[in-house]
Amino acid sequence: MAFSIWLSRLRSSSKSIFTHLRTTHNTNITSSLLASNPTSKTQKPFLLFSTSLLPLALAVSAGSLAIQSQTNPSLCDSSSSSHDSRVVSIGGKGSTESVVKGTHKEVPQELVDELKAIFKDNMTMDYEERYFHGTPQHSFHKAVNIPDIVVFPRSEEEVSKIAKCCVKHKVPIVPYGGATSIEGHTLSPNGGVCIDMSLMNSVKALHVEDMDVVVEPGIGWMELNEYLEPYGLFFPLDPGPGASIGGMCATRCSGSLAVRYGTMRDNVINLKVVLANGHVVKTASRARKSAAGYDLTRLIIGSEGTLGVITEVTLRLQKIPQHSVVAMCNFPTIKDAADVAIATMLSGIQVSRVELLDEIQVRAINTANGKNLSEVPTLMFEFIGTEAYAREQTLIVQKIVSEHNGSDFIFTEEPEAKKELWKMRKGALWACMAMKPDFEAMTTDVCVPLSHLAELISKSKQELDASPLLCAVIAHAGDGNFHTVIMFDPKDEEQRQEAERLNLFMVHAALSMEGTCTGEHGVGTGKMKYLEKELGIENLKTMRRIKAALDPNNIMNPGKLIPPHVCF
Repeated sequence: MAFSIWLSRLRSSSKSIFTHLRTTHNTNITSSLLASNPTSKTQKPFLLFSTSLLPLALAVSAGSLAIQSQTNPSLCDSSSSSHDSRVVSIGGKGSTESVVKGTHKEVPQELVDELKAIFKDNMTMDYEERYFHGTPQHSFHKAVNIPDIVVFPRSEEEVSKIAKCCVKHKVPIVPYGGATSIEGHTLSPNGGVCIDMSLMNSVKALHVEDMDVVVEPGIGWMELNEYLEPYGLFFPLDPGPGASIGGMCATRCSGSLAVRYGTMRDNVINLKVVLANGHVVKTASRARKSAAGYDLTRLIIGSEGTLGVITEVTLRLQKIPQHSVVAMCNFPTIKDAADVAIATMLSGIQVSRVELLDEIQVRAINTANGKNLSEVPTLMFEFIGTEAYAREQTLIVQKIVSEHNGSDFIFTEEPEAKKELWKMRKGALWACMAMKPDFEAMTTDVCVPLSHLAELISKSKQELDASPLLCAVIAHAGDGNFHTVIMFDPKDEEQRQEAERLNLFMVHAALSMEGTCTGEHGVGTGKMKYLEKELGIENLKTMRRIKAALDPNNIMNPGKLIPPHVCF
């Protein structure tokens, strides 16, 4: 059931490629994980974490938190704090492990009976369904365990009941959205209950005059925009096909339009969230701005399911642009392309998209789509506004391109041609995977201040080109965010270590330029090991205090976000 719901979210351009990839990819993973005994009970504890909530943390006394940290050792993996450099927890500093460890205990029969009474047919303990939900579809990350139960709630009330049952039995909860996350967010390293939100996919209210909409978390952004189109409105964030609104909030995602409209944190007005104790919290009113109290909305956005389960989202909407122009141009080097992206932003032109693709990514797109684009570093632009304004912007950028070694500047205003170009860009990951169908993709993203983008991409590109692995670069160049897709053979440990080395190189290069280890993919399990270097230990200790205050039993999405070596 879950797979069919998830797959239906993808556009037709991606279906044939992905169906083939999932068949070969999951067959290989299934055989390897079955051999490693996914229900092992001997693994070292792996922990659960969150994002920052300084205000709420201040509301809890330092004394009570100190007592709680002593009475609940699961909030800190003391082994990670050892001075013995050989002791490294998954996600801790220096970790190179590829499989997330965790502890597992049998789910009490009483909990099973309670959930059956609530969900009846909307619950499963079938191994294939549990395996599917415990194995990310777009990520190389794996865990030793999979969920014990998968439930499909239809209402906020049912989600609340799940939380109350799980907290009573101290059983982990893992929220599950569109299954498009990259960094292992939906892994179940400690087993537990996976909450698949796909049946909570309705539009609850549309306020056309206020330009906002209230939705359930399971609706996809693409389906939402189909619903909104007749009203002349759209939701401007556009991550990977299949992403759900709840998951987009949880990971604080963005996409190619963020350079114009901002990220998820800028486009959510309020949320409703089921906390670990089953209580329901609404984070704010529907007003466009408010100075009333702590900003709980921004607390939850980016918390990756570690503080609660999102059950309702109120989103800002935008008017569908009157006119748009899509342009493409080529460059001899990727630095030239990045320089033009920076110069365009400095010119004051309000572009809605600036996307950079290296020659490897263009080759993958050609192969997957039967195209004949020049296989050189390429920039794609979108300009919006009135017809005259969009054309004026296009001509200004054409001049900038000509001054920075650019060539073959072409543009189109035809609706079908524009859709085709962005469809190919959105299918970039699948295009890379189609080039190496038996390989896995280590997909990573980093982000730096715009002035450092050309330097970072150039330095990273040199390292990627020198590697024996197939590596492609894709960037949201207008806001300093770039991605790499590194293809490696999962059966070859040397290739996996080489992919990890390249990932590490790019992250450390970005951090040295006052950047971040993740611009939009989130932390999950994959990026925890970089957080202390980026944020500092006191920042992470504050996060852990917040986690302890809101989820003292550590049941919300275990093993994510905060590195296991962080104690307070």
